[in-house]
Amino acid sequence: MSIREQLEELEAMYLSPYASLSQNTRGRDVPEELCDMRPEYQRDRDRILHSKAFRRLKHKTQVFLAPEGDHYRTRLTHTLEVSQIARTIAKTLRLNESLTEAIALGHDLGHTPFGHSGEDVLNRICEDGFAHYIQSVRVVEVLEKDGRGLNLTWEVRDGILNHRTSGNPSTLEGAIVRFSDKIAYINHDIDDAIRARLFTENDLPARFTDILGKSVRDRLNNMIHDIIHNSMDKPKITMSPDMEEAMQGLRLWMFANVYSGSVAKSEEKKAQKMIEMLYVYYMEHTDELPGEYLRMMSDRGEKKGRVVCDYIAGMSDSYAINKFEELFVPRAWNV
Repeated sequence: MSIREQLEELEAMYLSPYASLSQNTRGRDVPEELCDMRPEYQRDRDRILHSKAFRRLKHKTQVFLAPEGDHYRTRLTHTLEVSQIARTIAKTLRLNESLTEAIALGHDLGHTPFGHSGEDVLNRICEDGFAHYIQSVRVVEVLEKDGRGLNLTWEVRDGILNHRTSGNPSTLEGAIVRFSDKIAYINHDIDDAIRARLFTENDLPARFTDILGKSVRDRLNNMIHDIIHNSMDKPKITMSPDMEEAMQGLRLWMFANVYSGSVAKSEEKKAQKMIEMLYVYYMEHTDELPGEYLRMMSDRGEKKGRVVCDYIAGMSDSYAINKFEELFVPRAWNV
């Protein structure tokens, strides 16, 4: 018996009857020989962790564009915090921790430079629109490995696609990530906003913090415990109605006070204009795209607009700025 088979037996013996067992996966689009050591969801987790798209997350905006200081979250640190929260919940509920972690690590791979402001402008100017959760699936199915994709299991791709608020994941592990994403960004964005002196803890509405907690630490602890308490040995991942209502209320308050119109977001219009100009430029000069994107059009028959969108969405903040300067900003000339 291989090590993988032994681990699959342990899953079947220990995990909840509602867990997604590795041996029961719906599989990959392209069948592969099984690993002798790692169950399938662990392989997916490893593939995501070693992907180029995952590494680029460290230079992509979470909320605050080009902040001064090293302590503000990036898209990568957000992803790691989501993973930590999701794994804690999955482990306590005896669900599949490897599947949960793979979904969490992959859920934002398709995010644009400059956070949701970049997503908004690409959605407006791209012919077929743009949504980061759809792009995240496209990254793992198509864009990674020079057009071959990562060939992940169906369950991981389903969880990535459905991590958004309106999503409906097919596994409990995916549902955990869907909740964990909100828990993470609400709390760490509050922490970053307080660090940026946009408001203080006392400015948060008491009708929400009386339920959720009076500090980032307390809110994380209370929300995680609430999900575990309400989901233990049940076929659904849920929060108590009061807790979920307070979480959604605080989320809407953050949209009104941080995500839209705050001083820390004042550079977004410049970033959006930059992305728009890059898009127009590469639509007119597709021959200047990297070879892997040219092959997407020649070998796969992908639309020009889709491929240009792929290229720009994959840029880090700094790479987009450097490309913009290279293409549009005059440089000093020396004899």
